[in-house]
Amino acid sequence: MATMADAADWALRTFRSGDLGHIAARQAALYDEQWGWGRPMEAMIYDIAGRFLREFKSGREQCWVAEHNGKILGGVFICDEGGGTARLRLLYVEPEARGLGIGMALVRQCTQFAREVGYDRIVLMTHAVLDSARKLYVAEGYTLAASEEQDDFGRPETTEHWVLEL
Repeated sequence: MATMADAADWALRTFRSGDLGHIAARQAALYDEQWGWGRPMEAMIYDIAGRFLREFKSGREQCWVAEHNGKILGGVFICDEGGGTARLRLLYVEPEARGLGIGMALVRQCTQFAREVGYDRIVLMTHAVLDSARKLYVAEGYTLAASEEQDDFGRPETTEHWVLEL
């Protein structure tokens, strides 16, 4: 288990075989445990991960994981949406690793990559109840572009669309 003393010991790396399945499984389980979003969220997560693997655009898309002693502590994807737009997807950090700066490092890695490969903007979708993630996006310079009420996961939730102009 990671602790605050381990903050300097974790590292970011690009994905390798097996990582996306692990990331999808952990994120689906955490969303179910924390928010009760269950199978509809799990199906969406696996659709995103599967599409990323099937349609991976080398040099335009990437997945990073935060790792400590071989244990994945978090991950994020950046996907090509076309028209100069990248989409940040599936940001997550394991509960025991929150507060170590991993979430911010993953978000910043996406921003750096998007700038390096020439994207004009990054967009993302999140839920209003995900306060920690929303704070990371604000700190990175994202602005809320739109919000809407949805009940895709069995109860009403506010879905938010954020954008970062690069």
